[in-house]
Amino acid sequence: MGYSINALKICLSAGNGKIQLMGQTYHIWTEGCQMNVADSQRVASALEKLGYTLEPEIEQADVIVLNTCVVRQSAEDKAYGRLTSLWPVKRQRPDLVINVMGCMVGVRGAEALQKSLPMVDVFSPPSEPGPLVRHLLEKEGRDLAEAERLQRFAFQDDATTVLNPNEAGFALPQNQRGLVSAHVPVVYGCSHACTFCIIPFRRGVERSRPVGEVAAEVRALVEQGVKEVTLLGQIVDRYGKDIPDGPNLAQLLRVIHEIDGLERIRFLTSHPNWMTDELLATVAELPKVCEHIEVPVQAGDDDVLLRMKRGYTNADYRRLVERIRRFMPYGSIATDIIVGFPGETAEQFQRTYDLLAELKLDVAHLARYSTRPGTVAARRMEDDVPEEEKMRRFRLLEDLQAQVVAEINARYLGQTVEVLVEENHKGKWKGRTRTNKLVFFADATQDWKGRTATVTISHTSAWSLQGELEPERILLPVM
Repeated sequence: MGYSINALKICLSAGNGKIQLMGQTYHIWTEGCQMNVADSQRVASALEKLGYTLEPEIEQADVIVLNTCVVRQSAEDKAYGRLTSLWPVKRQRPDLVINVMGCMVGVRGAEALQKSLPMVDVFSPPSEPGPLVRHLLEKEGRDLAEAERLQRFAFQDDATTVLNPNEAGFALPQNQRGLVSAHVPVVYGCSHACTFCIIPFRRGVERSRPVGEVAAEVRALVEQGVKEVTLLGQIVDRYGKDIPDGPNLAQLLRVIHEIDGLERIRFLTSHPNWMTDELLATVAELPKVCEHIEVPVQAGDDDVLLRMKRGYTNADYRRLVERIRRFMPYGSIATDIIVGFPGETAEQFQRTYDLLAELKLDVAHLARYSTRPGTVAARRMEDDVPEEEKMRRFRLLEDLQAQVVAEINARYLGQTVEVLVEENHKGKWKGRTRTNKLVFFADATQDWKGRTATVTISHTSAWSLQGELEPERILLPVM
C-alpha cells in the first residue's frame, strides 16, 4: 500500500520540527516528464523533513534516489546506466541507501527488479515516498507502528484520511526556495491506454486529487514565493472524470484562480477528446490562466490514429485547433508527434507533415516510436519502420517546425509583452510570456526574479525572443 507524497505528514516530535538523522545527505536523479520533476520535489521535501540535506555530488550522498522514466527506451537505458555506475560506490559504502522509484518500478510490484537489482535497497512506485521514508526510519531504529503511520501519511487512493486538507501542501526543498514556477499534480495515472503508451501500466489507473487538497498545495507554494503553477495530469482535461458527480478541470481552475498571490496558472497535458468549450471559455475568461494549450495530435493519418487508439481523426483535431483559436485568438498551441509508429507508410507520414505545416502550431514535441514491452503495440504490432527512416522523418518535422516557429515568433518583433521572470541566466533575465514564449532581457539596475516585466521584443528566432525593458509601454496582443 502506497502513501501520497502530496499529503505526507510527519509528527514533529523534535523541538525544531524535524526527526533528526544527523549528518545524513541525499541526492535525487530525475529523468522524464514534469510529473517526475514534481514527484522528486516532494521526495526531497519528505527527506528534508527527516533532517537530510542535499548533496550535489551523487556519489557522496548517503541516500540516492533515482526517479526513473520508461516512456522511451533511451530513458530506461539512462537509468540502468546510472545504476551501473553506482555499484562500485555501493560496494565501498554498504550503508549507502539506493532507492529506485518511478515508472521503472510501476504500481504492480517490483519482484523482478528486486531479483535483477539486488543492490537497490528500496523500490518505490511513482509519486510515493512512503517506502523510502519507512525504510530510513526503520534503518535508524525508528520503526513506526501502523497507527502512527496513519497519523503521518494520507493514502493516495483514500482522500478521506486527509483530516485537514490545508495541511496537504509541502515545503519546497532547500535548494528550490525562491522557485517562481512549480508543478502541481492533479491527476495521477491514466485509464485511456493508447496502444503505444506504457504509462497506464506503470502509473496505474486515473485518480483525481480532491479540489481542497490541490488548492491547499497551491496556497502553500504561494506562501513560499511561487508565482505560477502548472497543473499536471497524463490527461489533465479528464480531471474529475473518475469521481461520480466530481468537479471538472474548468471548475478546479476557478478555485485555484481565487488564491491570493498567485499570478499565473497553466495546465498540461490535455487530450483532444476532452477539450470542452467550457474549459476553453474558462481559460479565455480567467485572467490568471495563461492562453497556452498543450494538446497532442501524435499523428496526422486517420489509420495511424486508429491503431494508436487515440479516438479522433485528422479532421477532428483540425476542428479543435479552430475552436481553441476562436476562444483565444492570441493564444499558443503545443502538440506531440510520434514518427515511425508500426505500419506508418511514407504517405501516412506525409499527412502528419502536411497537418503540422498547415496548422502552424507554436510547439511540436517530436519523438521516434520506441517499442515498450507490455503495451498493445508491442504485443500486436511489428515495429517495421527502420530506425534510419524514423530519423529521416524526425528531421523533416524538426526542420519544418523550426521554420514555423521562426515565422510565428517574428510576429513579436516590436511588440510589447508581459514576462514573468524566472531567473538570471548568463547575465540576462530569463522569463516567459503568457503564451509560453521564452524571453531574455538585460537590466542590471534591479532584481527581477519572480516579478513581471514589460519587455519590447527587439530580436526573434525559432528558439527564443530577446527584448528591452520598457516599463512605460502599454501591452498589446500579438496579431
